[in-house]
Amino acid sequence: MTTKKTNLATPVAAGIAAMLLAGCAVGPDYARPQLNLPQQYTPAPPVSKEAEGVPLARLSPDLDVPAQWWQAFRSEPLNALVTQSLAGNPTIEAADAALRAAQENEAADRAAFWPSVALGYSPTRQRVASAVASPVSSNASLYTLHTAQVTVSYTPDVFGATRRQVEGAQANTELQQFQGVAAKLTLSSNVVTAAITEASLRAQQAATLKIIAGQKEVLQAYRKQLALGQVAPADVDAQEAALAATEATLPPLDRQLAQQRNLLATLAGRFPSQGVEARFDLDALQLPTELPLTLPSSLVEHRPDVRAAEAQLQAASAAIGVAVAARLPNVTLGVNSYGSSAYRLADLFKSSSLFWTVAASVTQPIFDGGALKHREAAARASFDQAAAQYRATVLAAFQDVANTLEAIDADTRALQAAVKAERTASQSLARTQAQVRLGDASALSLRIAQQAQQQALLNLVQARALRLTDATALFQALGGGWWNAPQPAIVSSSSISTASP
Repeated sequence: MTTKKTNLATPVAAGIAAMLLAGCAVGPDYARPQLNLPQQYTPAPPVSKEAEGVPLARLSPDLDVPAQWWQAFRSEPLNALVTQSLAGNPTIEAADAALRAAQENEAADRAAFWPSVALGYSPTRQRVASAVASPVSSNASLYTLHTAQVTVSYTPDVFGATRRQVEGAQANTELQQFQGVAAKLTLSSNVVTAAITEASLRAQQAATLKIIAGQKEVLQAYRKQLALGQVAPADVDAQEAALAATEATLPPLDRQLAQQRNLLATLAGRFPSQGVEARFDLDALQLPTELPLTLPSSLVEHRPDVRAAEAQLQAASAAIGVAVAARLPNVTLGVNSYGSSAYRLADLFKSSSLFWTVAASVTQPIFDGGALKHREAAARASFDQAAAQYRATVLAAFQDVANTLEAIDADTRALQAAVKAERTASQSLARTQAQVRLGDASALSLRIAQQAQQQALLNLVQARALRLTDATALFQALGGGWWNAPQPAIVSSSSISTASP
C-alpha cells in the first residue's frame, strides 16, 4: 500500500501570494470629521413677525430649497436670463472642462489596476562582413530578421498605493463637481442680485422724476406769486436751487443703471454692446411668501463650498496612504518578452522560432536621505491643514446663514419704518404745498418737506430692494438646492472608497 505524500508548501505559497495580490490599503481610511453642530443658526431662533403694511415672508424649516430657486421671485424675464447665463457664461464652461479633466485623470489612475500589454514587430535587414559570416547562416553576409513579441507587465497593489491614488483622484473629481456647483450658484445669485439692483435703480429714477415734477410745479407757483409780489425773489432762487440739486441726482443713477446693464450682459456671456433683452422693474419682482430654512445638521451636506473642502480633505487623507506605500516594497511581475524571431516571415509561427522571458522584481527603498519619511510627514501635515480649512469653511457657512437671517429680520422692520416714513413725508409735503399756495408757509418749510419726502421715497425703494436681495442671499447661503435637481451629478462623499475595480 502506498501513501500519497501531501505537499503543504503549495497551498501555503498560494495563500501568501493571494494575500500579496489582494493587499491592504495602508494609510488612514477617510471618515468625515465629527463636528459639534449647533441646533440653530442664531442665538435666538428666527421668528417670522407680522409687520403692518409689509408683506410677510415666513421662514419654514419644512420648506426645502428648490433647484431653480430664482423662480420664487415669479419673474419670467428673470428666469429666462438666469437660464441664458448658465448656458452662456464662460466661467461655467471652464468649470465643466475642469470636471471632465478630473474624470479623465481618475480613469487614467484606475488603469494602474490592470496589466499593461504591448505588442511589437521589428523587421531588420542586415549585412555583415563576409569574413565573419556565420557558418550557421551558410556564410551569408546579407539577411533579414523578423522579430514579433508581446510584453506584459503588472504591478500588484500589495500595499494599496494604487487604491489610495485612485481614492485621491475620486476626491479630486468630487472637488471639481462641487466647485462647478458653486460656480453655478454664484452666477445665478449674481444675475438675480444684478436684476434686483437694476429694478431698484429704475424705481429710484422714477421716484426722483416724480419729485422733480413736484418741484417744478412749486417753482411755477412761486414765479406767479413773485409776479404778484407775494414771495421774495430769494424764495424763487431757493426753489430753483432745490430743483437743480434734485436733477443732479439723476446722472449718477443713469450711470449705475448702465453699469448694471453691462454687468447683466457679461454674466450672460455677452459683450456689453450686445446687451440683454430683459428689463427689470421692482413691482414685477415678488418676494416669496415662504422662505426655506434648512436644518443646521443638513447645511454641511448642502453647501457646495463645504463639500468641496471635504473633498480636499479626503484627497489629503489618500495622499498619506500613497506616501506610506512609497516606503514599502514594490513588486512587479511580468512577461518581459514572449515572441518569435525568424529569418523568414513565414517561419515566425514555428515553435522553433519562439522565445520568452518571465521575470519578477521586488524593490525596497533602503536609503534616500529621509526623503520618503519627510514626504509622509508632509502629507500628514497637509491633512491637518485641510482639516482646519474644512472646519473654517463650515464656520463661515453657518455665519453666512446667520447673517442672512438677521438681515431678513431687520429688513422687515426697516421696510415697515420706510413705509410709515414715506406716508408721513408725503402727507407733510402735501399740507405744506397747500399752505404755500395760501401764503401760510415759508419757502424754507417747503424745502424741508420736499427733502424729507425725497429721502423717504428713496429709502422705501431701497428697503424693498434689500428684502429681495437678502432673500437671494438666503437661497445662496443654504446651498442653492442643487440636490433637488432632476438628475443631480453629485455623489455623496461616503461613496468614495478604496475599492478596486
